[in-house]
Amino acid sequence: MENELVIMKDQQAVTTSLKVAEVFEKNHRDVMRSIKNLTAQNCAVGSMFVESTYVNQQNHEQPMYYMNRDGFSLLVMGFTGQKALDFKLKYIKAFNKMEAYIKQQQGLPQTPEEKLNLTMEVTVRLDKRVSQTEKDIKFLKETSEINSAQRYELESLRKKRVMKLVGGADSNYYREKHVKKVFSKISSDFHKAFHISRYEDLKKKDFEAAKKYIKNWYPPYDLKQEIDAINAQETLTM
Repeated sequence: MENELVIMKDQQAVTTSLKVAEVFEKNHRDVMRSIKNLTAQNCAVGSMFVESTYVNQQNHEQPMYYMNRDGFSLLVMGFTGQKALDFKLKYIKAFNKMEAYIKQQQGLPQTPEEKLNLTMEVTVRLDKRVSQTEKDIKFLKETSEINSAQRYELESLRKKRVMKLVGGADSNYYREKHVKKVFSKISSDFHKAFHISRYEDLKKKDFEAAKKYIKNWYPPYDLKQEIDAINAQETLTM
């Protein structure tokens, strides 16, 4: 694909989903999935991404996306780390360079009236961009998914809760390998409660509520009766 971080397409500065995946060292399919999630959640986002194709090394046509500056900002805002910061700074530099080139080609305003009109126009655009950026930040905070560390924390809490409810690794219920039933039930209830199919689909805004849910989860009556009954059998044979 292109060696340039930012390219010009249809008189607009853009980058591609392939370039984002390459620089951020992510799978292209994951980047594509994130873009599709963004466009599905808000129709206004659709204009920031344009679906296209490229030919891979096996000479097969594959899907990809072009994205403008706003689309790029939405996509990578949740990416963290030094590499992510370096890439964002390089992108800003490349975008500014491209804008300077466009202005040079189109010519700068000469008369005082033209300069005043341009200043007013830029001020209005900046105000709109600041307002939109604030909305975008809020949107991303509310819709971005939990990271691997947060997912691991939830899974650890789930294991701790289940082990406590079944009486620990020394309980008869655990030794007889019934514990999978409890793991299955807590996961099923969790997914229903937060309307997700996998732990990694949980939104960051729901992370604290998810931890509280797991800590306070309790098995249904029939399952609790089963746990108590099997553990009681152990007590009677001791």
